[in-house]
Amino acid sequence: METELARRGLVDNRGSLAGWSAGLIAYVVLIGAIFPSISGSVDLDKLVAHYPDALKSLFGIAGGGSLSSGAGFLDAELFSFMVPLLVLVLAIGTGARLFAGEEDTGRLELVLAYPVRRWRAVIAKAAVVAVEIAAVCLAAGLAIAVSDPLFRLDLDGGRVAAAVCGVALLGLFYGWLALAAGAATGNKALAVAASVGYAAASYLVAGLHGLAGWLDPFRFLSPFWWIGTSPLQHGIRASGAVVVLAAAAVLLGAGAALVERRDLAAP
Repeated sequence: METELARRGLVDNRGSLAGWSAGLIAYVVLIGAIFPSISGSVDLDKLVAHYPDALKSLFGIAGGGSLSSGAGFLDAELFSFMVPLLVLVLAIGTGARLFAGEEDTGRLELVLAYPVRRWRAVIAKAAVVAVEIAAVCLAAGLAIAVSDPLFRLDLDGGRVAAAVCGVALLGLFYGWLALAAGAATGNKALAVAASVGYAAASYLVAGLHGLAGWLDPFRFLSPFWWIGTSPLQHGIRASGAVVVLAAAAVLLGAGAALVERRDLAAP
C-alpha cells in the first residue's frame, strides 16, 4: 500500500516534474553556451580578484579557482547558488504539499483511508520527494554531460557526478525537513517557512563563517558547509555527504514519529 501511495504521488506530480526538468536542462545548456565567450579570459580573472571577499565566499570563487575555466565558471554560475536554489524550491514545495498541504485541503482523510499507518504514509511521501529530486538532478547532470564536449568545458566526470549528488543531498535534507515539519504540525505555511528560513541561514553561514568569526561555530549546523563549495573544482566532502544524509533521515524519522501523536481524523 505504501508503494501505491508513492506511485500516486508521482503520477499526480508528473506534469510539474517534467516542466522542472526541462527548465533546468534549458538553464544549464544556456549557461554552458556562454562559456566559450569568456574561456581563458585573463581580464575576467583579474576583475574577480578585486571582488570583495564576502562576495567571492558566498558564490564559491574564493578558493583560488579560475572563473575563466569550465569548472570555475559552472561552480559560480550553477552550483554556488542557482541549481541548489531551484532544487530546494522544488523539494521544499513538494515536501510541504504532500502531507500538510493535503491536510489543509482535506485530502489527507482520503490518504489515511488506506489500510496504512500514518508513519508509513509519511515514508511513502518521502520516497516521492526523493524520486523527484533524483529526477531533476539527473536531468541537470545529463545536461552538463552533453554541454561539456559541446562547449569545451573540460570537466572532470567524477566531480560532475559528485556535484550533482551534493545538490541532491541538499534537496533531500530540506525536502524531508518540510515534509517532517508538515507531518508534525499539519501547517503547510509553517513547514515552508521553517525549511526556507533554515536553508537561507545555512547558506549564509556556509559562505560567511570564515569572514565573520562569530558565525564559525554554527557552520556545523549548515548542510551547505558539510557538502562543501566549488564541487567541480574541489569535489565534495564524502564524510559531509554522509552527515547530511543521516541528518535528513533523522528529521524524517522525527516527523514520522510525531505524526502518530497528532489528533487526526481516524483512518
